[in-house]
Amino acid sequence: MSWGTELWDQFDNLEKHTQWGIEFAEKYTKFVKERSEIEINYAKQIRNLSKKYQPKKNSREEEESKYTFCRAFLVTLNELNDYAGQHEVIAENLTSQIITELTRYLQELKTERKSHFHDGRKAQQQIESSWKQLESCKRRFERDCKEADRAQQYFEKMDADINVTKADVEKARQQAQMRHQMASDSKSDYSAYLQKFNQEQNEHYYTVIPNIFQKLQDMEEKRIERLGVCMKTFADVDRQVLPIVGKCLDGMTKAAESIEPKTDSNQVVESYKSGFEAPGDVEFEDYGQAMKRTVSETSLSNSREGKDKSTSKSKGKLWPFIKNKNKSPKQHKEPLSHRLNDFMASKPKMLRTLRRGLSLKLITLNSHIRSLFEGSGPEDFSHLPPEQRRKKLQGKIDELNKDIQKEMDQRDALTKMKDVYIKNPQMGDPTSVDPRLTEIGQTIEKLQSEVQKFEGWLAEVEERMPSKSDTHRRSGLYETQNNTAVSNNCAQNRESPDGSYTEEQNSETQVKATINPPPTTTPDIDDEFDDEETLPTIGTCKALYPFEGHNEGTIAVAEGELLFVIEEDKGDGWTRVRRSEDDEGYVPTSYIEVILETNAKGAMTYI
Repeated sequence: MSWGTELWDQFDNLEKHTQWGIEFAEKYTKFVKERSEIEINYAKQIRNLSKKYQPKKNSREEEESKYTFCRAFLVTLNELNDYAGQHEVIAENLTSQIITELTRYLQELKTERKSHFHDGRKAQQQIESSWKQLESCKRRFERDCKEADRAQQYFEKMDADINVTKADVEKARQQAQMRHQMASDSKSDYSAYLQKFNQEQNEHYYTVIPNIFQKLQDMEEKRIERLGVCMKTFADVDRQVLPIVGKCLDGMTKAAESIEPKTDSNQVVESYKSGFEAPGDVEFEDYGQAMKRTVSETSLSNSREGKDKSTSKSKGKLWPFIKNKNKSPKQHKEPLSHRLNDFMASKPKMLRTLRRGLSLKLITLNSHIRSLFEGSGPEDFSHLPPEQRRKKLQGKIDELNKDIQKEMDQRDALTKMKDVYIKNPQMGDPTSVDPRLTEIGQTIEKLQSEVQKFEGWLAEVEERMPSKSDTHRRSGLYETQNNTAVSNNCAQNRESPDGSYTEEQNSETQVKATINPPPTTTPDIDDEFDDEETLPTIGTCKALYPFEGHNEGTIAVAEGELLFVIEEDKGDGWTRVRRSEDDEGYVPTSYIEVILETNAKGAMTYI
């Protein structure tokens, strides 16, 4: 059905309807804009939530990373952050694909509608003007006819009157003829203009107005079609991110399924195992006889051998004991009262240690105090039990070795850059790299001295521990023997005023460990590099210039070649790239154009 033929007389209603259609499109645009703002705010809140619960950069983070449920929660937070990114993508696509396009279209629609209705009003004014002119001709014809009739009647009256002169009759006759002539002319004009008006009216209602209304109908149908496309896009924008959202949810599910309760419970043992044995039994003392007490390696007393050793070695650690109904095998005894008197005279604080040792909550208390002191303890971790101290020292050594490896990588990269500068002076001055190489060399020497210091402390701990350590302690793999008793010289000065573990390190031993540390060797860089897992791609790059890559560790590229980026420039002027699974190396950063991925979930395919 056509508006031009069916709605020829509904100009005003069509004007109202098309205006309402534009207002509806504006309302829909506002709706999409508010939805986009909701997505942005939601994504922002999700990101803030993920950031709020991210582990803090402290020693506690290292402890939490040991447990599978903590790692799973961290993966969930990261996936949630990516999930928020998809809502930002939704907001961005809604803005670019609907809001911007619909706003621009509405401006064009308003201009087109205004033009069509301007043409319609102009046609209406023309037909109305023609109608007025026709009415004017009609009224003039009517007036002339009436004047002619009156002039004729007056002439006939004068002609019948015998008292009127002949001149007056002639004048009346001439007047009547003139009026009849004017009436005849008016009739001709009226007839001609009426014919003209009918033609204009026919053209107006059957040609001009139908054409204008047809254009308005086409405009309205295009508007409705555009709204339909926008509504479909509104759904497609959500559908496009569903695969990535699904990957995020799959990642959360996989992280949850990776939780291993048994592994976490075993990790508690590894984290808090002290290396000491439980105290032996306390025997009944009969005051009617000479009182003797079983000498246990973990009791509060020291044997004479322990006293002799304490003069040359650092003071041992006190391990409070808990009463047990089972008696230990009888050994050499000495009166308990004598030992208590010695403690009261020499170490008043040891009495508090004894009282705390009889409490069933001592282990929990010591663990809590030890966790409070971990962040502010001495550098050699002497405040910790032997097993925990050994693990901390080994972890520190591994961390320092990683720093040394990183510095060596930077030194190798700068050396390669210097070689490039030497071969291609136009790229840079080779001497500009020397200060940085010197600085890195000094840093490596400092880190190696730190490694030697910590290895000295580690060697001291392993010598004093009764358990055998694995020969591969450099890689952090140890097996401790839990059934070995603690020597008697570990029974003194273990208690701080607040009940926490302390250890008075012999100053002479510390100096020797610092001045004459055991020799250490830096792990071979190439071996570690070969054992690394394949690095994931973080972007792509395009070679701007050809690079021959003669030096070891570099890779030759051709101009315009596309490669995968697996390691960013760390400030040394080199970027690590990959051509295939077994073909990777460094290229100068200035030789390539890097395009890093913005979406962590975006899966890359090989070109």
